[in-house]
Amino acid sequence: MPGIDVRHYDHHQAAELRPLLLDVYAEVYAAEAKNDPFASVERFGAGLDGWSRREGWTCVVGYDGDQAVGYAYGAPLPPKAPWWGGLLTAVPADVVEETGTRTYALSELMVRTPWRKTGTARQLHDALLAARTEERATLLVDQNHPKVWALYESWGWQTLGDLRPRIQDAPLFHAMLLELPGR
Repeated sequence: MPGIDVRHYDHHQAAELRPLLLDVYAEVYAAEAKNDPFASVERFGAGLDGWSRREGWTCVVGYDGDQAVGYAYGAPLPPKAPWWGGLLTAVPADVVEETGTRTYALSELMVRTPWRKTGTARQLHDALLAARTEERATLLVDQNHPKVWALYESWGWQTLGDLRPRIQDAPLFHAMLLELPGR
């Protein structure tokens, strides 16, 4: 969408960015948060705090003028990352072996309703991953959102298997991988 300005942040700006990220989340997930404890703003805030404290955490926020339209963030997976702990699909051990520099986990990507279906999500996705030096990226897609899963597949992501995070009330996810070009 013309006019979207993408700004880059890292863990040093996380505290000042937090209120904005929570506000956008609360708007995007308002309906889900009413009935699903996993979608609560409080649970999301705790997860955000955990992710954003990590060295290597990066975030992109898209703006239309001075209005935030959405964001994406993530961080590299450390050695022995708990990320793969809830994997329900059998895969070779070397597939989930982490070094701290092998895999970037795209933890969140969300776009406010007026900017959906405009290419904004792809722009944020690409901006977040463009400078990554890891071999690959990973993300989780709630299996109750087949359109989101299909969208990621259309962007080149491949499904590794089913995963249920070891987090209370967590839904079943598709764990996905994307080879990062030129790495």
